[in-house]
Amino acid sequence: MDFDLDPRARRLLRTLIAQHIRDGEPVGSRTLAKRSGLDVSPATIRNIMSDLEEIGLVSAPHTSAGRIPTAQGYRVFVDSLLPMKPLHDAEVQQLRALLPAGAGTQALLSNTSELLSAMSQFVGVVTVPQRSQFAFRHIDFVPLDGQRILVILVFTDNEVQNRIISPRRTYTPSELEQTANYLNSHFAGQPLAEIRTRLLRDLRATRSEMEQLLSAAVELSEQALGGGSMPEDMLLAGQTRLMGVQDLSDMERLRDLFEAFSRKREILQLLEGTLKAQGVRVFIGEETGLAQLDACTVVTAPYHAQGKVLGVLGVIGPTRMAYERVIPMVQATADLLGAALNPEPPAP
Repeated sequence: MDFDLDPRARRLLRTLIAQHIRDGEPVGSRTLAKRSGLDVSPATIRNIMSDLEEIGLVSAPHTSAGRIPTAQGYRVFVDSLLPMKPLHDAEVQQLRALLPAGAGTQALLSNTSELLSAMSQFVGVVTVPQRSQFAFRHIDFVPLDGQRILVILVFTDNEVQNRIISPRRTYTPSELEQTANYLNSHFAGQPLAEIRTRLLRDLRATRSEMEQLLSAAVELSEQALGGGSMPEDMLLAGQTRLMGVQDLSDMERLRDLFEAFSRKREILQLLEGTLKAQGVRVFIGEETGLAQLDACTVVTAPYHAQGKVLGVLGVIGPTRMAYERVIPMVQATADLLGAALNPEPPAP
Protein backbone atom coordinates (compact mmCIF):
# COMPACT_ATOMS: atom_id res chain seq x y z
CA MET A 1 0.00 0.00 0.00
CA ASP A 2 1.32 3.43 -0.95
CA PHE A 3 1.15 6.07 1.80
CA ASP A 4 1.60 9.63 0.57
CA LEU A 5 3.08 11.19 3.70
CA ASP A 6 4.25 14.78 3.87
CA PRO A 7 7.80 15.47 5.09
CA ARG A 8 6.70 16.25 8.67
CA ALA A 9 4.69 13.05 8.98
CA ARG A 10 7.58 11.02 7.54
CA ARG A 11 10.02 12.57 9.99
CA LEU A 12 7.75 12.00 12.97
CA LEU A 13 7.07 8.39 11.94
CA ARG A 14 10.79 7.74 11.52
CA THR A 15 11.52 9.32 14.91
CA LEU A 16 8.76 7.35 16.62
CA ILE A 17 9.88 4.00 15.21
CA ALA A 18 13.57 4.63 15.94
CA GLN A 19 12.71 5.61 19.53
CA HIS A 20 10.40 2.61 20.00
CA ILE A 21 13.05 0.23 18.63
CA ARG A 22 15.53 1.65 21.16
CA ASP A 23 13.44 1.43 24.34
CA GLY A 24 10.36 -0.66 23.54
CA GLU A 25 7.96 1.85 25.07
CA PRO A 26 5.05 3.81 23.53
CA VAL A 27 6.28 7.21 22.34
CA GLY A 28 4.42 10.35 23.41
CA SER A 29 4.08 13.67 21.58
CA ARG A 30 6.38 15.43 24.07
CA THR A 31 9.19 12.97 23.32
CA LEU A 32 8.57 13.30 19.59
CA ALA A 33 8.73 17.09 19.82
CA LYS A 34 12.10 16.82 21.56
CA ARG A 35 13.60 14.04 19.38
CA SER A 36 12.35 14.98 15.91
CA GLY A 37 13.95 18.42 15.72
CA LEU A 38 10.76 19.84 14.20
CA ASP A 39 9.70 23.32 15.29
CA VAL A 40 6.05 22.42 15.82
CA SER A 41 3.76 22.39 18.84
CA PRO A 42 2.80 19.22 20.73
CA ALA A 43 -0.77 19.82 19.53
CA THR A 44 0.36 19.69 15.90
CA ILE A 45 2.28 16.51 16.62
CA ARG A 46 -0.81 14.96 18.24
CA ASN A 47 -2.84 15.80 15.13
CA ILE A 48 -0.25 14.19 12.84
CA MET A 49 -0.13 11.13 15.10
CA SER A 50 -3.92 10.86 14.90
CA ASP A 51 -3.68 10.93 11.11
CA LEU A 52 -0.98 8.22 11.14
CA GLU A 53 -3.12 6.12 13.46
CA GLU A 54 -6.13 6.53 11.19
CA ILE A 55 -4.26 5.15 8.19
CA GLY A 56 -2.88 2.26 10.24
CA LEU A 57 0.80 3.14 10.63
CA VAL A 58 0.76 3.58 14.42
CA SER A 59 -1.50 2.44 17.23
CA ALA A 60 -2.15 3.54 20.81
CA PRO A 61 -2.03 0.89 23.55
CA HIS A 62 -4.86 1.30 26.05
CA THR A 63 -2.54 1.93 28.98
CA SER A 64 -0.57 4.79 27.46
CA ALA A 65 -1.02 8.13 25.76
CA GLY A 66 1.94 7.27 23.55
CA ARG A 67 1.92 5.31 20.31
CA ILE A 68 3.77 2.35 18.84
CA PRO A 69 4.34 1.39 15.19
CA THR A 70 2.15 -1.22 13.50
CA ALA A 71 3.44 -3.82 11.05
CA GLN A 72 2.42 -1.44 8.23
CA GLY A 73 4.34 1.34 9.97
CA TYR A 74 7.45 -0.84 10.06
CA ARG A 75 6.93 -1.63 6.37
CA VAL A 76 6.92 2.08 5.45
CA PHE A 77 9.97 2.56 7.69
CA VAL A 78 11.93 -0.27 6.03
CA ASP A 79 10.90 0.69 2.49
CA SER A 80 11.42 4.44 2.54
CA LEU A 81 12.57 5.87 5.89
CA LEU A 82 15.40 3.61 6.98
CA PRO A 83 18.88 5.16 7.17
CA MET A 84 20.85 2.15 5.91
CA LYS A 85 24.56 1.89 6.70
CA PRO A 86 26.91 -0.86 5.55
CA LEU A 87 28.84 -2.86 8.11
CA HIS A 88 32.11 -1.38 9.28
CA ASP A 89 35.23 -2.77 7.59
CA ALA A 90 36.36 -4.29 10.89
CA GLU A 91 33.06 -6.21 11.20
CA VAL A 92 33.34 -7.48 7.63
CA GLN A 93 36.92 -8.64 8.26
CA GLN A 94 35.83 -10.41 11.44
CA LEU A 95 33.02 -12.16 9.57
CA ARG A 96 35.38 -13.16 6.78
CA ALA A 97 37.77 -14.67 9.31
CA LEU A 98 34.93 -16.73 10.80
CA LEU A 99 33.78 -17.95 7.38
CA PRO A 100 37.06 -19.03 5.78
CA ALA A 101 37.17 -20.48 2.29
CA GLY A 102 37.93 -24.20 2.27
CA ALA A 103 36.37 -24.88 5.67
CA GLY A 104 33.85 -27.38 4.24
CA THR A 105 30.23 -26.65 3.47
CA GLN A 106 28.65 -28.20 6.55
CA ALA A 107 30.98 -26.35 8.91
CA LEU A 108 30.47 -23.07 7.05
CA LEU A 109 26.68 -23.34 7.14
CA SER A 110 26.67 -24.22 10.83
CA ASN A 111 29.00 -21.28 11.56
CA THR A 112 26.75 -19.00 9.54
CA SER A 113 23.58 -19.73 11.49
CA GLU A 114 25.47 -19.31 14.77
CA LEU A 115 27.05 -16.03 13.62
CA LEU A 116 23.73 -14.56 12.48
CA SER A 117 22.21 -15.43 15.84
CA ALA A 118 25.13 -14.03 17.84
CA MET A 119 25.26 -10.77 15.87
CA SER A 120 21.51 -10.14 15.88
CA GLN A 121 20.72 -11.72 19.28
CA PHE A 122 17.79 -13.44 17.53
CA VAL A 123 17.45 -16.66 15.50
CA GLY A 124 19.95 -17.32 12.71
CA VAL A 125 18.81 -19.57 9.87
CA VAL A 126 20.38 -20.96 6.70
CA THR A 127 18.98 -23.42 4.18
CA VAL A 128 21.25 -26.29 3.16
CA PRO A 129 21.85 -26.82 -0.57
CA GLN A 130 21.39 -30.18 -2.24
CA ARG A 131 24.63 -32.11 -2.56
CA SER A 132 24.01 -32.33 -6.32
CA GLN A 133 24.62 -28.56 -6.48
CA PHE A 134 28.34 -29.19 -6.00
CA ALA A 135 30.77 -30.63 -8.51
CA PHE A 136 32.91 -33.57 -7.54
CA ARG A 137 36.69 -33.28 -7.38
CA HIS A 138 37.84 -36.86 -6.93
CA ILE A 139 36.42 -40.38 -6.70
CA ASP A 140 37.81 -43.69 -5.48
CA PHE A 141 36.24 -47.17 -5.55
CA VAL A 142 37.20 -49.70 -2.86
CA PRO A 143 35.95 -53.30 -3.31
CA LEU A 144 34.20 -54.79 -0.28
CA ASP A 145 32.68 -58.24 0.24
CA GLY A 146 30.58 -59.74 -2.53
CA GLN A 147 29.63 -57.15 -5.16
CA ARG A 148 29.54 -54.24 -2.74
CA ILE A 149 31.83 -51.27 -3.39
CA LEU A 150 32.77 -48.37 -1.12
CA VAL A 151 32.72 -45.08 -3.01
CA ILE A 152 34.78 -42.21 -1.60
CA LEU A 153 33.65 -38.90 -3.10
CA VAL A 154 35.50 -35.63 -2.59
CA PHE A 155 33.56 -32.54 -3.68
CA THR A 156 34.84 -29.15 -4.76
CA ASP A 157 33.53 -27.62 -1.54
CA ASN A 158 35.94 -29.87 0.40
CA GLU A 159 33.24 -32.18 1.73
CA VAL A 160 33.88 -35.94 1.67
CA GLN A 161 31.10 -38.52 1.38
CA ASN A 162 31.36 -42.30 1.68
CA ARG A 163 28.70 -44.36 -0.07
CA ILE A 164 28.27 -48.10 -0.45
CA ILE A 165 26.86 -49.32 -3.76
CA SER A 166 25.90 -52.74 -5.11
CA PRO A 167 26.35 -52.88 -8.91
CA ARG A 168 24.74 -55.56 -11.08
CA ARG A 169 28.01 -57.42 -11.65
CA THR A 170 31.31 -57.93 -9.87
CA TYR A 171 34.15 -55.59 -10.82
CA THR A 172 37.82 -56.45 -10.45
CA PRO A 173 40.11 -54.03 -8.56
CA SER A 174 41.74 -53.23 -11.90
CA GLU A 175 38.40 -52.27 -13.47
CA LEU A 176 37.54 -50.11 -10.48
CA GLU A 177 40.89 -48.32 -10.67
CA GLN A 178 40.53 -47.75 -14.41
CA THR A 179 37.03 -46.37 -13.98
CA ALA A 180 38.06 -44.05 -11.15
CA ASN A 181 41.02 -42.76 -13.18
CA TYR A 182 38.74 -42.14 -16.17
CA LEU A 183 36.14 -40.24 -14.12
CA ASN A 184 38.79 -38.21 -12.31
CA SER A 185 40.64 -37.21 -15.46
CA HIS A 186 37.59 -36.39 -17.59
CA PHE A 187 34.93 -35.12 -15.18
CA ALA A 188 36.56 -33.54 -12.13
CA GLY A 189 35.01 -30.14 -11.52
CA GLN A 190 31.72 -30.94 -13.27
CA PRO A 191 28.26 -31.05 -11.64
CA LEU A 192 27.08 -34.57 -10.85
CA ALA A 193 23.95 -34.33 -12.98
CA GLU A 194 25.98 -33.58 -16.12
CA ILE A 195 28.42 -36.47 -15.73
CA ARG A 196 25.97 -39.31 -16.38
CA THR A 197 24.50 -37.45 -19.38
CA ARG A 198 27.95 -37.06 -20.93
CA LEU A 199 28.89 -40.67 -20.19
CA LEU A 200 25.77 -42.00 -21.92
CA ARG A 201 26.37 -39.74 -24.89
CA ASP A 202 30.00 -40.91 -25.17
CA LEU A 203 28.92 -44.55 -24.84
CA ARG A 204 26.44 -44.20 -27.71
CA ALA A 205 29.09 -42.56 -29.87
CA THR A 206 31.82 -45.15 -29.38
CA ARG A 207 32.21 -48.70 -30.63
CA SER A 208 35.76 -49.41 -29.62
CA GLU A 209 37.91 -50.71 -26.79
CA MET A 210 36.56 -47.79 -24.77
CA GLU A 211 33.09 -49.31 -24.72
CA GLN A 212 33.75 -51.68 -21.83
CA LEU A 213 35.31 -48.92 -19.72
CA LEU A 214 32.48 -46.51 -20.50
CA SER A 215 29.88 -49.14 -19.66
CA ALA A 216 31.53 -49.67 -16.29
CA ALA A 217 31.73 -45.90 -15.74
CA VAL A 218 28.03 -45.48 -16.57
CA GLU A 219 26.86 -48.19 -14.16
CA LEU A 220 29.15 -47.26 -11.30
CA SER A 221 28.61 -43.51 -11.62
CA GLU A 222 24.84 -43.96 -11.83
CA GLN A 223 24.85 -45.33 -8.28
CA ALA A 224 27.90 -43.53 -6.91
CA LEU A 225 27.02 -40.02 -8.08
CA GLY A 226 23.25 -40.18 -7.91
CA GLY A 227 21.20 -38.66 -5.09
CA GLY A 228 23.03 -37.86 -1.92
CA SER A 229 22.08 -35.05 0.40
CA MET A 230 23.22 -33.03 3.35
CA PRO A 231 22.26 -34.26 6.83
CA GLU A 232 19.66 -31.47 7.20
CA ASP A 233 17.73 -29.13 4.92
CA MET A 234 17.83 -26.10 7.24
CA LEU A 235 20.02 -25.05 10.16
CA LEU A 236 18.61 -22.92 12.99
CA ALA A 237 20.57 -21.34 15.83
CA GLY A 238 19.60 -19.21 18.81
CA GLN A 239 15.91 -20.11 19.19
CA THR A 240 16.15 -19.73 22.98
CA ARG A 241 17.27 -16.11 22.58
CA LEU A 242 13.67 -15.24 21.72
CA MET A 243 12.58 -16.26 25.22
CA GLY A 244 14.20 -13.09 26.54
CA VAL A 245 12.60 -10.78 23.97
CA GLN A 246 10.06 -8.47 25.61
CA ASP A 247 7.70 -8.40 22.61
CA LEU A 248 7.51 -12.22 22.42
CA SER A 249 7.14 -12.96 26.13
CA ASP A 250 3.62 -14.42 25.84
CA MET A 251 4.04 -18.13 26.58
CA GLU A 252 1.40 -19.32 24.13
CA ARG A 253 2.98 -17.29 21.34
CA LEU A 254 6.42 -18.66 22.21
CA ARG A 255 5.09 -22.22 22.24
CA ASP A 256 3.59 -21.80 18.75
CA LEU A 257 6.83 -20.24 17.53
CA PHE A 258 8.97 -23.08 18.88
CA GLU A 259 6.64 -25.65 17.32
CA ALA A 260 7.16 -23.93 13.95
CA PHE A 261 10.93 -24.06 14.49
CA SER A 262 10.67 -27.74 15.35
CA ARG A 263 8.63 -28.62 12.25
CA LYS A 264 10.80 -26.40 10.00
CA ARG A 265 8.66 -27.16 6.94
CA GLU A 266 6.70 -23.88 6.80
CA ILE A 267 9.74 -21.73 7.57
CA LEU A 268 11.76 -23.62 4.95
CA GLN A 269 9.03 -22.94 2.35
CA LEU A 270 9.09 -19.23 3.23
CA LEU A 271 12.87 -19.10 2.83
CA GLU A 272 12.94 -21.11 -0.40
CA GLY A 273 10.37 -18.71 -1.84
CA THR A 274 13.11 -16.04 -1.79
CA LEU A 275 15.74 -18.08 -3.67
CA LYS A 276 15.38 -15.90 -6.77
CA ALA A 277 15.20 -12.62 -4.86
CA GLN A 278 17.65 -9.87 -5.71
CA GLY A 279 19.29 -9.06 -2.40
CA VAL A 280 17.58 -8.77 0.97
CA ARG A 281 13.88 -9.45 1.51
CA VAL A 282 12.06 -8.38 4.67
CA PHE A 283 8.81 -10.04 5.81
CA ILE A 284 7.05 -8.21 8.63
CA GLY A 285 4.33 -9.85 10.72
CA GLU A 286 1.52 -11.26 8.60
CA GLU A 287 3.63 -10.86 5.44
CA THR A 288 5.35 -14.13 6.38
CA GLY A 289 2.09 -15.97 5.76
CA LEU A 290 2.63 -17.91 9.00
CA ALA A 291 0.36 -17.24 11.98
CA GLN A 292 3.16 -18.29 14.35
CA LEU A 293 5.33 -15.44 13.02
CA ASP A 294 2.72 -12.68 13.17
CA ALA A 295 4.76 -10.83 15.81
CA CYS A 296 8.07 -11.49 14.04
CA THR A 297 10.13 -10.17 11.17
CA VAL A 298 12.12 -12.43 8.85
CA VAL A 299 15.08 -10.87 7.01
CA THR A 300 16.50 -13.07 4.23
CA ALA A 301 19.08 -13.02 1.44
CA PRO A 302 20.13 -15.71 -1.05
CA TYR A 303 23.75 -16.83 -1.14
CA HIS A 304 25.53 -17.69 -4.40
CA ALA A 305 28.58 -19.64 -5.48
CA GLN A 306 29.90 -20.47 -8.94
CA GLY A 307 27.15 -18.37 -10.50
CA LYS A 308 24.35 -20.40 -8.89
CA VAL A 309 21.99 -19.71 -6.02
CA LEU A 310 22.73 -22.36 -3.41
CA GLY A 311 20.37 -21.36 -0.62
CA VAL A 312 18.98 -18.63 1.61
CA LEU A 313 20.08 -17.34 4.99
CA GLY A 314 18.52 -14.89 7.39
CA VAL A 315 17.43 -13.71 10.80
CA ILE A 316 14.09 -14.30 12.56
CA GLY A 317 13.29 -11.89 15.37
CA PRO A 318 10.60 -9.56 16.72
CA THR A 319 9.16 -6.81 14.54
CA ARG A 320 10.90 -4.39 16.89
CA MET A 321 14.43 -5.01 15.67
CA ALA A 322 17.30 -2.75 14.61
CA TYR A 323 16.59 -3.01 10.87
CA GLU A 324 19.38 -0.62 9.91
CA ARG A 325 21.84 -3.10 11.40
CA VAL A 326 20.21 -6.47 10.67
CA ILE A 327 19.56 -5.85 6.95
CA PRO A 328 23.18 -4.99 5.98
CA MET A 329 24.42 -7.75 8.31
CA VAL A 330 22.32 -10.37 6.50
CA GLN A 331 23.48 -9.11 3.09
CA ALA A 332 27.15 -9.05 4.09
CA THR A 333 26.92 -12.57 5.55
CA ALA A 334 25.30 -13.88 2.36
CA ASP A 335 28.10 -12.32 0.27
CA LEU A 336 30.84 -13.72 2.49
CA LEU A 337 29.30 -17.20 2.71
CA GLY A 338 29.04 -17.30 -1.08
CA ALA A 339 32.69 -16.27 -1.39
CA ALA A 340 33.75 -18.96 1.10
CA LEU A 341 31.79 -21.61 -0.83
CA ASN A 342 33.30 -20.72 -4.19
CA PRO A 343 35.48 -23.77 -4.80
CA GLU A 344 38.99 -23.54 -6.09
CA PRO A 345 39.54 -25.26 -9.44
CA PRO A 346 40.82 -28.81 -9.12
CA ALA A 347 44.56 -29.25 -9.21
CA PRO A 348 45.84 -30.28 -12.64
